[in-house]
Amino acid sequence: MARKGGFGGGMVPGGMNNMLKQAQRMQRQMEEANKELESKEYTAQTGGGAVSVTITGKKEMKSITISPDAVDPDDVETLQDMIVAAVNEAIKAADDDQKESMSRFTGGLGGLM
Repeated sequence: MARKGGFGGGMVPGGMNNMLKQAQRMQRQMEEANKELESKEYTAQTGGGAVSVTITGKKEMKSITISPDAVDPDDVETLQDMIVAAVNEAIKAADDDQKESMSRFTGGLGGLM
């Protein structure tokens, strides 16, 4: 028997418009949250504060501070390791903050980000 008018699948009229509006609202909220995250700064220290690195939410290095006590011409490798570790810690902090912030939009759905 043929149906007269209406929407298939039990969808009520206007339901699609409401879904689109909700999706657009969520997209705006995600963009705002992303802008907020990009404006944040993340700082990590290694070597008991001998090396301090600050990055932006865009994961661009903003500054690096190296204590004069950390500069040993006979042991450059340790300083290099401290710098790499501080940068990686700052990036991880930015990533963790982004995941936490975006999880409110994804509802904990894995693999979407």
